[in-house]
Amino acid sequence: MKLGLQLRLKQTLAPQLIQSLKMLQMPILKLEQTIRHELATNPLLEEVEEVEQDQEKTDEAEAELDVAEKEKDEDSGDSLEWEDYLFDDDEGYKVREQREERPDHFEGLAGQRTNLYTHLTEQLSLLKLSDEEHLIGEYIIGNISPDGYLTISVPEMAAELEIDADKIEKVLKKIQRFDPTGVGARDLRESLLMQLTEKGLENSLAYRIVEEHIHELDRKSILQIAKLMNVPVEKAQQAMTVIKGLSPTPAQGRFDSGAMPVIPDLMIERYGDDYIVFHNDSYMPRLRINSSYKELIRRGSNSSKDTKDYIKQKLEQARWLLNSINQRRTTMINVMQAIIEEQREFFENGPAFLKPMIMEQIAQKVSMNVATISRVSNGKYVQTPFGVYEIKYFFNSGISMEDGEDMSKRSVKQRIAEIIKAEALEKPLSDQEIYRILNNEGIKLARRTVTKYREELKIQPARLRKRV
Repeated sequence: MKLGLQLRLKQTLAPQLIQSLKMLQMPILKLEQTIRHELATNPLLEEVEEVEQDQEKTDEAEAELDVAEKEKDEDSGDSLEWEDYLFDDDEGYKVREQREERPDHFEGLAGQRTNLYTHLTEQLSLLKLSDEEHLIGEYIIGNISPDGYLTISVPEMAAELEIDADKIEKVLKKIQRFDPTGVGARDLRESLLMQLTEKGLENSLAYRIVEEHIHELDRKSILQIAKLMNVPVEKAQQAMTVIKGLSPTPAQGRFDSGAMPVIPDLMIERYGDDYIVFHNDSYMPRLRINSSYKELIRRGSNSSKDTKDYIKQKLEQARWLLNSINQRRTTMINVMQAIIEEQREFFENGPAFLKPMIMEQIAQKVSMNVATISRVSNGKYVQTPFGVYEIKYFFNSGISMEDGEDMSKRSVKQRIAEIIKAEALEKPLSDQEIYRILNNEGIKLARRTVTKYREELKIQPARLRKRV
């Protein structure tokens, strides 16, 4: 037997990191629910109904905190620094003045129904998972778009969470078995294969066609597909009928963007020549440490060890919560301020002046990684002088036009969707035909790019769109 030492690196999720990431990806109403839950479960937190303006009260509170900070825990030698746990606006924050009315004046608010995020989270809670796996699962679900597709790759999640990709893949496989069938897929091919597997057709001809030739279906006739798969034409036709019956968007029809009210996380107002970003604090409780526990801290060693340990644990949880809220606010404001600087013409003149811009530009500008910019952008909204927009709306690459100008990738994809929407159902347009239309309109891009954009729009190939 040969003995030896082996050095191995092991990655684990830091609780504070995962809490910060979870809060960063939450829309504002979900964040409010989370804070309300913490208020209900952590006795050291309480909500401040009104911000005290009396300077004498403020000085008195600071004096109490100073006394508490100096009290020593004789059993452990640790001091409980209450000052670190108070929820005060960090220096440099531009906090919006509270208005008398709740912000239900925003246009386009929809009634609340169960949305996809809630539906998946409820299913996650039924699984027997470790704390780490549950946190990974929540993070994955937070990155699933309303149509059911995963919007971030496993390597990106591994880098963001600083944890092994294998662990993430393991939890992802569990989520991909959730209802609706096909949810959590990374592309159209994977979603269709998941739906076929759910139907028990993993050994079928339809499965083989999707697995091996999904990108060729738009260019192949039934006869060519039959020849390619070495099967009779009748078999190929039956397989294509099965494929046409699958859903290109797993959550379509059951869960849509209108399932939750669209409340902007950020507000932008113009002051002279400047645009100022405010965090929408109308739904955010202002937190502080419950005053009834201050006496326990002031008594110091007179409290039992169990009591002091309990309070320390709850204090640490409160600090993580408040730090995460502050970090989320700071990150979102900094990112939006950078977007304004890059998209100045949009804010001056409107949507027609949106410029091509990618997340890497903002990531470099604010010294963050692209995954963080993606967390800020996905599912978060900002109220601008021209209406409410999802933050990711401002990110898009450019396409060259015949006149030398650049057209945003989003505009091109929108044009492709419009062309397909106007097509005859009995004779849908192929990608080649769409390419020709765009080329005639002065939009220069390769035919394979048309296919790529169509797939990103989760639109099936022409052959699967045909309706007799």
